[in-house]
Amino acid sequence: MNIMLFHSIYGPRPAVGAAADRLRAAGHEVWTPDLFEGRTFTTVEEGSAFKDGIGKEELLKRAVLAAAPYSERGLVYAGFSLGAAIAQTLALGDDKARGLLLLHGTSDIAENASVDELPVQLHVAEPDPFEPDDWLSAWYLRMRRAGADVEVHRYRGAGHLYTDPDLPDYDEEAAEATWKVALGFLDSL
Repeated sequence: MNIMLFHSIYGPRPAVGAAADRLRAAGHEVWTPDLFEGRTFTTVEEGSAFKDGIGKEELLKRAVLAAAPYSERGLVYAGFSLGAAIAQTLALGDDKARGLLLLHGTSDIAENASVDELPVQLHVAEPDPFEPDDWLSAWYLRMRRAGADVEVHRYRGAGHLYTDPDLPDYDEEAAEATWKVALGFLDSL
């Protein structure tokens, strides 16, 4: 599978490279575009300030330009938190998308969004301050209405970015469970 994997608000941290290596070891081709020009951050606030300075439109433009050379291959879009939101936006706009793997994040869905049974898998903490229950319920219904085939996996007690071993949110058990399910999802595509 060809996978475009987007980093979180923290930037292209080592956890993104480790995730890409894990996916490559499972036989996938993976690209990890750097949307933050090499900058990494230690807090959400620092990363958010940098993201806001870039602007949403420019960030999406960078993501589209990174994916464009590979989109004809039929990409699986994937990402961590902010990167998941970006991956979702790109996947819903790419009629050749093969799947969508969301780790720790979602995004708004355009009213006119329409996909043909796009396989979508979301992994998220429970509870998650950035992905509250009401939001996730509405998101799920909108994704289904758009035509996506959605699976949601919740991890009780895990922190928001629980797959990043260098962050306080890290939860080894939840992270390993996530990767086991996610790799099975990718193998099924």
